[in-house]
Amino acid sequence: MNFLGIIPARYGSTRLEGKPLADICGKPMIQHVYEKAKSVLDTVFIATDDAQIIEAVNDFEGKSVLTSADHNSGTNRCLEAYDKIRKIEEEEYDVIINIQGDEPMLHAEHLTQLMKCFDYPDTEIASLIYRVISPEDLNNKSEVFVTFDKNYNALYFSRAVIPELKDVNKSKWFGKIDFYKHIGLYAYTPAAIELFASLPQTSLEMAEGLEQNRWLENGHKIKLALTDKESFPVDTQEDLDKIRAILCS
Repeated sequence: MNFLGIIPARYGSTRLEGKPLADICGKPMIQHVYEKAKSVLDTVFIATDDAQIIEAVNDFEGKSVLTSADHNSGTNRCLEAYDKIRKIEEEEYDVIINIQGDEPMLHAEHLTQLMKCFDYPDTEIASLIYRVISPEDLNNKSEVFVTFDKNYNALYFSRAVIPELKDVNKSKWFGKIDFYKHIGLYAYTPAAIELFASLPQTSLEMAEGLEQNRWLENGHKIKLALTDKESFPVDTQEDLDKIRAILCS
């Protein structure tokens, strides 16, 4: 199968403006993500609405496309980028992988596990999950939790810890059942990303602020792969400081 990696990257961020260009060990964060994606995928593009990011990508000889500033989600930005990349590369792709631009500790295995989901011919969208191994994660408001069926198809995504344990104090939940958090990488068939972007927002999507619930609420499936490599997205200055300490040591 022919896979395309797209890294959406916005300059504006309410918690850490300009984070794709934040320096980590002498490289902008977006370069770390790009290079790790390129270690697995033949074709990777950064999709951005900002000229400064385009310039930075040119400096490290990466590939990029300029997209609209009006997109309300990374999925819609990926779709615009995909249409442009097909023309630039004169190539068709079987699967588009949406790689978060704030994941400088992206693992090669994250991408290879997503790709394996498409060994199942009925897979339209795939994503990753990680088993919670620390009780602190159950009180981390930045995490997104997920439940899934026996075939690893997602049932629901929530910013609340799910499932809730009946008649058990939350301080004692950890260890009673396995909890899983979502790692926000997605892979789509072209038909799926086009349909996804055309669907109107749904009530559960808006309630949780999680666009993946739009797909589920419309009766579709998201195939999940379980990874043992944790994700460390950069959302705040504190996150950035921690990543610098790890990668630059």
